[in-house]
Amino acid sequence: MGKRDFERLRHVAFFDAMATELPDEYASQEVNHLTLAYFAVGGLSLLRELDRINKDEIAKWILSFQVHPEANDDIGVGLFYGFCGSRSTQFPLPNTKDPCCDVSHLASTYSALAILKIIGYDLANIDCKALLLSLKKLQQPDGSFMPTHIGAETDLRFVYCAAAICSMLDDWTGMDKLKAEEYILNCQSYDGGFGMVPGSESHGGGTFCAVAALHLMGFIQVDLASNLRDSSSINICMLLEWCLQRQVTNGGFQGRRNKPNDTCYAFWVGGVLKILGAYHLIDRCALRGFLLTCQSPYGGFTKFPDDRIPDIYHSYYGLAALSLLEEDGLEPLHVDLGILSAAL
Repeated sequence: MGKRDFERLRHVAFFDAMATELPDEYASQEVNHLTLAYFAVGGLSLLRELDRINKDEIAKWILSFQVHPEANDDIGVGLFYGFCGSRSTQFPLPNTKDPCCDVSHLASTYSALAILKIIGYDLANIDCKALLLSLKKLQQPDGSFMPTHIGAETDLRFVYCAAAICSMLDDWTGMDKLKAEEYILNCQSYDGGFGMVPGSESHGGGTFCAVAALHLMGFIQVDLASNLRDSSSINICMLLEWCLQRQVTNGGFQGRRNKPNDTCYAFWVGGVLKILGAYHLIDRCALRGFLLTCQSPYGGFTKFPDDRIPDIYHSYYGLAALSLLEEDGLEPLHVDLGILSAAL
């Protein structure tokens, strides 16, 4: 396979197969079924191949994962009325220790709404009131979010998911934006990047979650890098320096200092630079060359150059990164939400 060619047809075949039936190797990720579906459907959308799927059937399937309040439920307490990530979190086996059914999750809810937006489903048809009221109960005193009503870790991933959910529903009653902003600002590290939690090492994924959430909430302007004199709640100069230092000699991006470059960070870090209006400062030709060396001969993308077996996660973010580079044959991407622009 030519390393310098974008193998569009191979990628179409890969994502079409993934949207039809996931390989056995993904069985261990069953709890993330909706997120895997987001990668498959999102990949086809960027490739302009959504006609290969039955949108009505997908919408019906996605909607079947939403948790709905019972007639006598108090929406303000208890369950999170979002979307479960899989059937096992929706209907646990009877012999499961401490079974708790209908465990919806912020990441799964983001994935569900993103898929529905991509296929053109009207989100006004879902139970937004219960979702948003219960979402607000997941926000913690420090502004972070738990991903489920039964508790779990809190970090920037779930602040981003909450912001993206509110943005897609065009209703910000589900979160206290000022508290969320305060939490995000506390996650900016001494070197300009953002760690997943306050005081932790700067990370490409955490930095994207921070900047995208701030942008969605309206706390930073578009193309902030073009006017550094404008007041900003974040240290923009150090942030830009940290992001630009993540591009390494072969053109790819690393997620942290002293780590190997990886396909997905071409989106996570590249997306931050796109939001800030500094994408023109990267070596675009070198990045494209790196991404094309991560193409698998079977279609899709691998994590590292010249690997052979693709995975759906890196395959989607490989396409997303090439979309940021305006690759021919790919749809433009709405960077903040991680879905094609035409879905909005």
